[in-house]
Amino acid sequence: MSSEITQALEQAINSLVAEGKEPSVALIKSRLADPLPMPLIIKALQAWKKNAKVPKIEKTEPTISMEERVKQLEQQVAALTARIEQLENS
Repeated sequence: MSSEITQALEQAINSLVAEGKEPSVALIKSRLADPLPMPLIIKALQAWKKNAKVPKIEKTEPTISMEERVKQLEQQVAALTARIEQLENS
């Protein structure tokens, strides 16, 4: 039994093929009802081109909370901003 994500990707690819279009990341992404991470779409497309089928892809829970991810990104932005300022002043 395939996952919802696998089914959505298969449906997007199959609808493109049925219309005579070559599936691409952008076209697959445009056919999805719910957005998926780009690496998943690329993985599915590569597997489909190689084996004419989409691998089973399960939804995984993020290992850290959204708040923690935002906090890490804010710290990274601050560090990069400081580095850019330092480079501009050199």
